[in-house]
Amino acid sequence: MPIVSWPESLAGTPAVVVIEQALQRDRLGHSLLLQGGDLETLALVARAIADRLLNESPDTRQFPPEQHPDCFALRPAGKMRQIGAEATRELIGKTQVSPVVGRRKVAIIYEADRMNAPAANIFLKTLEEPPGLTTLLLLTNRPYALLPTIRSRCLHFRFAASAAPLAHPDLAAWKTDYQAWLGRLADGVAGNQAVAGQVFTLYGLVARFNAILAGATAEIWNGQKGNLPSELSEDEQIAIETGIADGIRQRLFTEVEQATLDFARPRLVARDGVVRRALAAAVTELERCNSLLRLNLSESAALEVFLLTSLRLWTRR
Repeated sequence: MPIVSWPESLAGTPAVVVIEQALQRDRLGHSLLLQGGDLETLALVARAIADRLLNESPDTRQFPPEQHPDCFALRPAGKMRQIGAEATRELIGKTQVSPVVGRRKVAIIYEADRMNAPAANIFLKTLEEPPGLTTLLLLTNRPYALLPTIRSRCLHFRFAASAAPLAHPDLAAWKTDYQAWLGRLADGVAGNQAVAGQVFTLYGLVARFNAILAGATAEIWNGQKGNLPSELSEDEQIAIETGIADGIRQRLFTEVEQATLDFARPRLVARDGVVRRALAAAVTELERCNSLLRLNLSESAALEVFLLTSLRLWTRR
């Protein structure tokens, strides 16, 4: 069985080189916090680390990490995507028994920031007194949502996202129509009928955005669910699918911000003061709406709020 490769975009990066050297010297810390904007990339990094820890010798390379009897996973469960106390205790119990195959054990905690307070406190005790020859890999794109005491007991490694840009077939047309809508607002809207037309366009953009999100989520989920470990519970599968949707909507909102900047750039070159002020306010509002997504506001409501604010900001009076 070949060794698990690092994500192609990360091979040779300083973080990977440091980890490789620590593994060769048998000096890797017992608790690593892997952070970055893309959870899928972090999962690939964790898989590569686990493979090197569990399959130390090419001669004994028997199992991929996800099937290795000494590799354990803790994932959020349910639509609320929480890691609870019971599941945390179960994981800790697994790490405290002797290895089945080799001399090491690995526990991967996906989206560690999703631990509720009881689970985080239980896990903290394990970090304070880690089981022997067990490596804990905590994955998160929100490191400061973790308890400071948990963060302080881990070695931190940050990894840039390696996920391909979102390539939904309807996204380019959506951005073009969104920019055209901004152009009509910036050029001036006069009369009740014209204003009503822009409002109808706004809600059409919201509906199409939701369709793109649903389609992209379904496509990625269908591609990934066949590769999930068979022992995952239904609640864990729901949490993974919800997490995929969350990641995609964050990427879609990034696309909205980029489309807004691309629209404004030539007008800024022409020293259009109205557009300059509107752009600054629009980016601030988009960041606010994006942060509300992390508080479980629906993407429809967040985008609607942003576009309604844009209607006011961009309309030239």
